[in-house]
Amino acid sequence: MSARIGGLLHVAIAAAVALPAISFAQAQTYPTRTVRVLTTTSAGGISDIFMRALGDELQKRWGQAFVIENRPGGMQNVGARACTEAPPDGYTICILNADPIVYNQWLLKNMPFDPEKGLQPITNLFHLIQVLVVNSDLKVKSIDELIALSKAKPGTMNYLTAAPPLALYMEKLKEEKGADWVRVPFKGGGEAVNAILNGSTPIGLIGEGNVIGQIQAGAMTPLVMVNNIKSPNFPDVPTLAETGYKGAASQSWYGLFVPPGTPKPIVDKLAKEIASIVSDATFRERHLTARSLVPAINTPEQFAEQIKQDRATAQQVVKDAGLAPQ
Repeated sequence: MSARIGGLLHVAIAAAVALPAISFAQAQTYPTRTVRVLTTTSAGGISDIFMRALGDELQKRWGQAFVIENRPGGMQNVGARACTEAPPDGYTICILNADPIVYNQWLLKNMPFDPEKGLQPITNLFHLIQVLVVNSDLKVKSIDELIALSKAKPGTMNYLTAAPPLALYMEKLKEEKGADWVRVPFKGGGEAVNAILNGSTPIGLIGEGNVIGQIQAGAMTPLVMVNNIKSPNFPDVPTLAETGYKGAASQSWYGLFVPPGTPKPIVDKLAKEIASIVSDATFRERHLTARSLVPAINTPEQFAEQIKQDRATAQQVVKDAGLAPQ
């Protein structure tokens, strides 16, 4: 081996050994400036509200602001893609729903990002308690009454939901029971609530936390809990299983991600701090339980494995539904 090659090899080895030390040092001081947080939904939605609360707690502990940027649209692919394209330095983190990570690759011919390699998991945050609600002006109290109304008023009813399994549920009812409704695009939690309230889209399959106040005020009527999680807030509302439905129930979650290549010590530091915040009883009650969210904190490794399993399940759900990629 020549002296020149030997010297280059020595430099490369030294650099490789130094990298973990540099990453660890970065994590020790991280963050030293404002952290950008991307969401895939509009302002006022569950993920937006929760992330602002979590960001406030992180700012108290670390002394740096966490600024929310809402990137709705494109089946939530717009925000997810922006996350994959951000610098992998820990100063962009992203709160993403399961759909662009788990479902969209089986529903679309062309994805604007790689859902398997384009994002690095930090932790699952929470599962949603999801509910089928209607504008109370419809005067229906059950799924059967809603189906009957749609038949009586053909071509006039539509619904919204962000989750493919929930849309699948509505389409199965349409096929099996002869219901008459059409799915319309879902842009974000806040806009969805307004659409249900003003009657432009009177049917919604949505996170209970988005509409709990409207239900309690009598403006919306809950018909069924669509992910088979019984709600402590509305114990008399049946679950899908209790109505006799045999199809796949949605297990929608929101988790935190960073761009691929973000130093692992920073990922681990974020995961550990967030787990500490969510384990606080006061924070958990105020920002999760009271908003009908089920805590789901896990490690980066556990979250990655969960996503892998969820993708396999999603692929089978889409196949069983006979849905062709669009």
